[in-house]
Amino acid sequence: MAGAQQQPPYLHLAELTASQFLEIWKHFDADGNGYIEGKELENFFQELEKARKGSGMMSKSDNFGEKMKEFMQKYDKNSDGKIEMAELAQILPTEENFLLCFRQHVGSSAEFMEAWRKYDTDRSGYIEANELKGFLSDLLKKANRPYDEPKLQEYTQTILRMFDLNGDGKLGLSEMSRLLPVQENFLLKFQGMKLTSEEFNAIFTFYDKDGSGYIDEHELDALLKDLYEKNKKEMNIQQLTSYRKSVMSLAEAGKLYRKDLEIVLCSEPPV
Repeated sequence: MAGAQQQPPYLHLAELTASQFLEIWKHFDADGNGYIEGKELENFFQELEKARKGSGMMSKSDNFGEKMKEFMQKYDKNSDGKIEMAELAQILPTEENFLLCFRQHVGSSAEFMEAWRKYDTDRSGYIEANELKGFLSDLLKKANRPYDEPKLQEYTQTILRMFDLNGDGKLGLSEMSRLLPVQENFLLKFQGMKLTSEEFNAIFTFYDKDGSGYIDEHELDALLKDLYEKNKKEMNIQQLTSYRKSVMSLAEAGKLYRKDLEIVLCSEPPV
């Protein structure tokens, strides 16, 4: 198997299936952090050059550094110097571009959270593998993308492999939120400031002044502001409003229960 690892799969193909796309992704995102960056990016670019030269798509003499810069300007849509999965889906000729078809539907994190709420029925912070198919099927229907059963099955398997990083047959909210465009992915903003259960309980109790077991939108606003200040993170009013709206999509009739907020703010969803 070691020999097979040396040769990146499928880069020469005119069109990739969802599964082939995933194998390429896994090959280059060697540390599994959801980005191809640094050395990984150089490897990817070199192999892509090789594959394209092989099919006569590029001349051999161009300056590597220059071309890589040009390439990044074209494909690194959010200019963070890294390639994320949806950016890769634009570089490689993916069949029907399955990732983008989800992203076109999931225009906002609030919509995404509403769909999440529908499938995470037990409020565990996870969707089970067997719920994923329904979740994706809903997104495809809303995006008006016709699909057949085998295709849906392939998408489900691919996304399961893509996002179920620890292989437990469950998809965490933060994993699945990668279907969101990066600028819409409010959950990424909470990375690095996750709370332990004790911290979370203390904070929730503090804001749930009347002990009702839930907080409302204004209390959430104060909680988020404090959380950002405590972590010394910059935060403008528009962002705060949009994050609050996204988190409130989990609420019932304007009441955000302890368990709902815990999914977003705790390092591990409650067991």
